[in-house]
Amino acid sequence: MSSLEKIRNLSIIAHIDAGKTSTTEGLLFHSGLSHRYGNIDDGTTTMDFLPDERARGITIAAAAASIPWKDCEFHLIDTPGHIDFTAEVERSLRAIEGAVVIFSAVEGVEAQSEKVWRQADKYHVCKIAFVNKMDRIGASFEQAIAQINAKFSDCALPMQIPVGQESDFSAIIDILSGELIRLSGEHGEQIERSPLDENQQILRQEAFEKLIEKVGNFSDEIAMHYLEGEIPSRETLQKEIRRLTIERKLVPVFLGSAKRNIGIQMLADAVIDYLPSPLDAPPYKAFEVRNDSQVEVHPDPKEAFSGFIFKINASSTADLFFLRVYSGTITPNMQLVNSRTREKVRTRQLYKIYAKNTEQIESAGPGDIVGLAGLKDCGIGDTLCDPKRLIAFEKISFPEPVISMVVEPKFSKDKDKLDEVLNLLCREDQTLKRSTAEDTGQRLVSGMGELHLEVSLKRVSTDFGVEIRMGEPRVAYRETLAAATKTHVVFNKVLGDTTLFTEIAIDFSPLPRDGEPFLIKNSTRDNAIPKNLLASAEQALNDGLRTGGLKGYPMIYVAAEIRELKYTQENTTTGAVAGAVLEAIDQAFRNVGTILLEPLMNLEILTPEDTVGEISMYLQPRRALIRDIEQIGPVRKILCNVPLAEMFGFGKALPRLSGGRGSFSLEPSGYQEISANTQLKGY
Repeated sequence: MSSLEKIRNLSIIAHIDAGKTSTTEGLLFHSGLSHRYGNIDDGTTTMDFLPDERARGITIAAAAASIPWKDCEFHLIDTPGHIDFTAEVERSLRAIEGAVVIFSAVEGVEAQSEKVWRQADKYHVCKIAFVNKMDRIGASFEQAIAQINAKFSDCALPMQIPVGQESDFSAIIDILSGELIRLSGEHGEQIERSPLDENQQILRQEAFEKLIEKVGNFSDEIAMHYLEGEIPSRETLQKEIRRLTIERKLVPVFLGSAKRNIGIQMLADAVIDYLPSPLDAPPYKAFEVRNDSQVEVHPDPKEAFSGFIFKINASSTADLFFLRVYSGTITPNMQLVNSRTREKVRTRQLYKIYAKNTEQIESAGPGDIVGLAGLKDCGIGDTLCDPKRLIAFEKISFPEPVISMVVEPKFSKDKDKLDEVLNLLCREDQTLKRSTAEDTGQRLVSGMGELHLEVSLKRVSTDFGVEIRMGEPRVAYRETLAAATKTHVVFNKVLGDTTLFTEIAIDFSPLPRDGEPFLIKNSTRDNAIPKNLLASAEQALNDGLRTGGLKGYPMIYVAAEIRELKYTQENTTTGAVAGAVLEAIDQAFRNVGTILLEPLMNLEILTPEDTVGEISMYLQPRRALIRDIEQIGPVRKILCNVPLAEMFGFGKALPRLSGGRGSFSLEPSGYQEISANTQLKGY
């Protein structure tokens, strides 16, 4: 175990193709953990080790690695950039204190960059930024800084200046030290620091004064130096910049070219200098399982153990669980409790993780990210804790799938194996759902987009050897309640010699369409109600609301409050409670009716100015609402909302509309009611 102040838990997050994986490969190489510099184009990356990742040149699954750097240890998570895999980013952010946000110097702040930045803010993650691809045509450090400031409340603090533009980019000026940094050697492993020439001194002085002024806006100590005409020491500036970064008031910005290996070592040093250790983070919030009161968890190895499962690599033989340790010490064969199920679990083996490789270890403490094998009935979002202190960290909420596809085995002998594999994939990725089509009885798999389904289902044959047939993508329509309603059900049935009885009252209401998909609350005042009956009622509500409304589509945005539950010791079983709940759900649907909803997408298109008109004309009959058209350098960004049902085939149409020069990103943006004259597509 590393000492706490020497640990940095961080993710590398960005828009697709901004250079996350190349940056990570540089960190692995310069740390000595990898003896070759992995290349996306050659398919030799360490962190993108899935065959589909290497074939496509994108990150699909969040990969973890423990990286030594100087006298510190980084627990690094390289996350996907494609919007279809946003859940991988979401759960990774739960396990870290800091993030390196990578921007392309050419494209600047792109759609997914903005999304992951907001996700990081949601979990109070501190950030430093790296402007990559400084050697590319059209690269502009100043433009990238301006966009970061415009989008994220004027937080960017440039720490470096590029020497040379585009293909002439060759060195970096360190604003704090006033040095010129050049890198030489086959992979930029040799760092040469030298004094600045006269012109470079002028550039540095201007940037240095701006830096002091900006830091002084938040720091009384630096402001005092500034007002008195004194130059604060480098150590004082670093200390204050670190404090303001941890308080999320400023974001230090660095630059380079990951592909040419310029700037990687300085970025790694910045992780140590400015991102927090677990000791720098505020106490972690959790809840006592027995009374639901909030408690604080401190990164103390002597406290009772607590850890959070944020990812699973599922396997037909043994799952590998990724666990962030928050307090206490964990060892192999240790008995813990899953606070969700309240069942005891034993840890078996404990691993340090290096992408696809693991190393067995004997203990781990606060701040560590480790792999566990041999756990039973555990899932993403579960808290493992000491039996003497039952606590739970806040669960991860995942977006609902927006697209579905029929999946059937090519050979009937593989039916059972296909079911097993689909269950495994859904266990590993909670934005992937499986169901059965009511009209045909076929298997349906639902996900976050066409690429998400394509990549996930390709694993069925490549990883597990089951040949499958896939149908065309379908829109995942939903229903919601038309109004609030109260239900009261008396469940009284005779089955053979047994009489089953339950009386239940449940209030149902629609929820806002931009928040939680379901909210289930227990407001019964009878403390004597057996816990297993209440658990059965809540589970039946969870399952029943998801199965389907009056029009046959799964429900969404529904709140259910259990107000009363009457039972008898002799005649009330968990099955009777579940039966009463299902009757209450059916009664609610019939009382007020349901509204049909369709998924709405946020579409952003980058295209040359002369093609904006043609693209706008294409979008108009497809029910798109154009919110804005922004000028970004020589191109235009079209921002609009459009129903997912209208987006099939857009990826093939855009190259024709834009002369092969356009690109787009598409992300879920909630649901909207479908008008009576709109024809459903996909179902």
